[in-house]
Amino acid sequence: MTDTVLDLGPQARIVARLAEGVREEQLAAVTPCPDYAVRHLLGHLLGLAVAFRDAARKDLGGTTDTRPDAAVPDVGPGWREELPEALDALAEAWRDPAAWTGATRAGGVDLPGAVAGAVAADELVVHGWDLARATGQEYVPDPAAVEASYGFLRAAAGGLDRGDGPFGPVVAVPEDAPLLDRTVGLSGRDPGWKP
Repeated sequence: MTDTVLDLGPQARIVARLAEGVREEQLAAVTPCPDYAVRHLLGHLLGLAVAFRDAARKDLGGTTDTRPDAAVPDVGPGWREELPEALDALAEAWRDPAAWTGATRAGGVDLPGAVAGAVAADELVVHGWDLARATGQEYVPDPAAVEASYGFLRAAAGGLDRGDGPFGPVVAVPEDAPLLDRTVGLSGRDPGWKP
């Protein structure tokens, strides 16, 4: 899925900028994630940033053992400061080449470090798209992160552009569509989704 260390910093900064652009009245808005309003998506991003930071550090425990579907996440009053800090810490932890080696855990699943890094890239890319779509913001993700996300999702779906992917049924997208649209389709989302 990835043979090199990927700097998650550019994509983490993009997600942080999207979060900064969320207006208070948008926190209850629908998102492409079933059962998640914007506030839940932001809570999920905060939780996954901490979990994947700890996965990179091989600091296994409560944050890395919790399944993402254990509860509907939400944000607290300090999320505007906490989320960018957590995203920065996530990116910094994955800059250590040791994060990409050996075994780790995220979401209660044991993974090779390189796979966990690709999953972290996927989470940032796809949920960045979710957040941008839900809040009407422009989204230009980091190309290297999109490639890592697409590679992870394609491998997880068995290389097929139909059937089931790791997050639900794959949405068919033409092969000549932009890579982001194909990635979003592999994640089980319709690239044309609008609120």
